[in-house]
Amino acid sequence: MISTLEKHLQSSTGKHRARLLAKKWAWLVVIGGSRAVKQVFDLVGGCVLLLASLPVFALLAAVIKLDSPGPVLFNQIRVGRNGRLFTMYKFRTMRTDAEKLKEQLIKHNEAGGVIFKMKRDPRITRVGRILRKLSLDELPQVINVVRGEMSIVGPRPPVPSEVAEYTPADRRRLEARPGLTCLWQVSGRSDIPFERQVSLDVEYIETRSLWQDLVILARTVPAVLLGKGAY
Repeated sequence: MISTLEKHLQSSTGKHRARLLAKKWAWLVVIGGSRAVKQVFDLVGGCVLLLASLPVFALLAAVIKLDSPGPVLFNQIRVGRNGRLFTMYKFRTMRTDAEKLKEQLIKHNEAGGVIFKMKRDPRITRVGRILRKLSLDELPQVINVVRGEMSIVGPRPPVPSEVAEYTPADRRRLEARPGLTCLWQVSGRSDIPFERQVSLDVEYIETRSLWQDLVILARTVPAVLLGKGAY
């Protein structure tokens, strides 16, 4: 909406321009208020999720350690809002030599675009496959939400190598803080082609609101339980 108003402002004059300016500032106030509400929602929701998840954290940490050698958590640099880098946390679901094996498996990529995905990825551990199916591997990211690096709802955070290959249109995904869940994750997750993921993220950014976040959260529950597109 703001970008459309700015285009009209460039060619408008007089009273029409004044009306467009007033409309633009009104939209900026609305957007600013919505962002403030979303930040409070993320902070409170993140803290509640973190405290409620502590027993699950302890249980999953023990199971991961018993299943395979290596650390419990997997830390990775991701790209956040406006290109800012941050360390994202996940429960480890892969073997410790996963990156080396990726070079051998790259020809089997099933995701398309700039991301790598395989339905039967041999790098994933037994416990890791279950965690991914239920999206429990993403649970530690509530720490990122509490720290203000992520949001509860927003585009999923990409790795720098993916962003390096983005087109100008793809980079619109970086206009919002990344989230634990997003529009394309409740619409098919990894079964959705990369280009469609981008278009759904941009659609979310252009229409985002607290109500939309609540709708996506409500759709996340059945999406996780059904496990469709999770691998």
